[in-house]
Amino acid sequence: MRTSAFLYPWDVTGDPDAAARIADLGVRQVTLASAYHSTRALTPRHPAHRVVTAEYAAVLYPPDRSRWAGRDLAPYEAGDWAPGDAYGEAARALEAAGLEVHSWVVLAHSSRLGAERPGTSVVNAYGDRYPWAPCVAQPAVRAYLTALAAEAAVRPGARGTELESCGWYGMAHLHAHDKVAGVALGDAAQYLMSLCFCAACRAGYTAEGLDPDDLAAAVRRALEPVWASGGASGTGWPAVRELLGADLAAATLAWRTRAARTLQEEAVAAVRAAARPSFRVLLHADPAPYRTGANAGVDPAHVLSVADGVVVPCTGGGAGTVLPPFAAHARGDTVLAANFTVVTGMGGSPSTLAADAARARELGATELRLYHAGLASDPDLAAVRAALRALGAAGD
Repeated sequence: MRTSAFLYPWDVTGDPDAAARIADLGVRQVTLASAYHSTRALTPRHPAHRVVTAEYAAVLYPPDRSRWAGRDLAPYEAGDWAPGDAYGEAARALEAAGLEVHSWVVLAHSSRLGAERPGTSVVNAYGDRYPWAPCVAQPAVRAYLTALAAEAAVRPGARGTELESCGWYGMAHLHAHDKVAGVALGDAAQYLMSLCFCAACRAGYTAEGLDPDDLAAAVRRALEPVWASGGASGTGWPAVRELLGADLAAATLAWRTRAARTLQEEAVAAVRAAARPSFRVLLHADPAPYRTGANAGVDPAHVLSVADGVVVPCTGGGAGTVLPPFAAHARGDTVLAANFTVVTGMGGSPSTLAADAARARELGATELRLYHAGLASDPDLAAVRAALRALGAAGD
């Protein structure tokens, strides 16, 4: 199985041994971040630093100023954590080590954008804004994300791209000093807390035959038992229907699915228009359309008719849930990449990677993704190396 390891440019730049170390794992490809959200990342082997703090979502290369001139929204350039063309420098080092480089583009996730332009953010039924979550139904946001996808994906030398957060973001967010665990929010409550009530979404609900004010009130009423009991029971879409009611749930999902699907179509089309014909476009995805976050909820049949494939989260036994819905709609050349966290401290299990990958292959996976080679400890990388050798995973 073809295997790719995720990396940040700062894992490679300034470390003359990084590219060879990654190649020695037995991977053939690297998925290298070119546009990424804010983060604090450990760099356990870098000769010059141990912690990198990316203060805000930024592009990790010099953006084309002519592309963004006169636009309402434009990407932020990185600070000292990725100066100059950090992506390009890292990509060249990886290519010199014999690795194929694909870009990794985070789209609808930017706290700085929401802080500086609050009108772009998702607004919940209580009127709270989520600055980390641009509303993908807004025309200005969609135009920005589509242009960003094309520029950040088609970097010099890149053979393909993986688009993360190409859909709705919502309540769930790994945020600094989070204090939101006092009430356990299951699938249904997360969905209700992620419904957006900005002007664009209110118009969308109206088009679905709903009164937006009545819908917001219904959402708040549906959530009252959650706040009173300390949590929500039930999982999956049936739990959403139970809380909100079948008709309202279906109407909200219809609007949100249409907005996400058309964004995905536009983003992929923009990337393909900017790239050579052989350029591969994958989306990080979840087969449940109501899900939000980095792995955008999608309709499997639709997304596989738009993109060349998907990258799906399989850590912790998730492969059996997420792979079959995509495998049912795969063509002969469809990429189904099973993504496994290989950092033990982040919930990964590199010691079982060989068995986990073999199971994913049985379920239809055609490739592997390893999150994240730059963050992993030396023992974790040793376990990955052994697993890939056991699998013979370096080839196609």
